Amino acid sequence: MRGGGNMNNMMKQMQKMQKKMMAAQDELHEMTFEATAGGGMVKVTANGKKEITDVEINEEVVDPDDVEMLQDLILAATNDVMKQVEDTTNEKMGQFTKGMNIPGF
Repeated sequence: MRGGGNMNNMMKQMQKMQKKMMAAQDELHEMTFEATAGGGMVKVTANGKKEITDVEINEEVVDPDDVEMLQDLILAATNDVMKQVEDTTNEKMGQFTKGMNIPGF
């Protein structure tokens, strides 16, 4: 019967960790991230769910003869904001997977 107490304690610890993980994930989902390109000419906003929520383009950068530059600026800002979300996700959620060999974390 001695092992039963350890199992109960371990289950309680896992439940505590799960609650903390859910709270961290909720906090992350509420966060907003912004990235700019072209000296602020293009701004992309995303949330912690890895969803793009806004794209702002300064009209000065809109040149019908150079659409490729605008596309590049949008890509740069989008990639930057998604990296911010990914880095923050890894930072916040990584504390729960340290020392564990879990694929995807």
